[in-house]
Amino acid sequence: MLKQTISITRITKSPAETQKLGADLAKLIKPPCIIALHSDLGGGKTTFVQGIAKGLGIKEKVISPTFVLEKIYAIPKKKFSFYHYDVYRLKADPMLIAEILENAENNLVVIEWADKIKKYLPKTTLWINIAEIKDNQRKFQINANI
Repeated sequence: MLKQTISITRITKSPAETQKLGADLAKLIKPPCIIALHSDLGGGKTTFVQGIAKGLGIKEKVISPTFVLEKIYAIPKKKFSFYHYDVYRLKADPMLIAEILENAENNLVVIEWADKIKKYLPKTTLWINIAEIKDNQRKFQINANI
């Protein structure tokens, strides 16, 4: 089977557009799936994750789990869950990495600051780089190996 990398670029012009892009992506992905996010501080990662959660039908308020490392959300009418990690403060803790990978076996996992643990993530990880253009504009570079 031929493996290839798909690369898609999108520009958003506001936090609402960033959330809509996340919601649109949520409708296309199926678990098991790891979405790895990378951007500078304040780059729009959590705003994008809020959109993913909204696209999955999650009504809870989504905030970055910077201090708790992990937040789990039940997805209405689904047999899988949405795991949201923020590994900004992490130094490649083998136990947490093993937990992330185990949770990714049957669920949807999104990791903020995933570049910190990149070498541990599978090749099938969906990588999204977010770059600030100016003000509220963001450039999303989405890369997937299929």
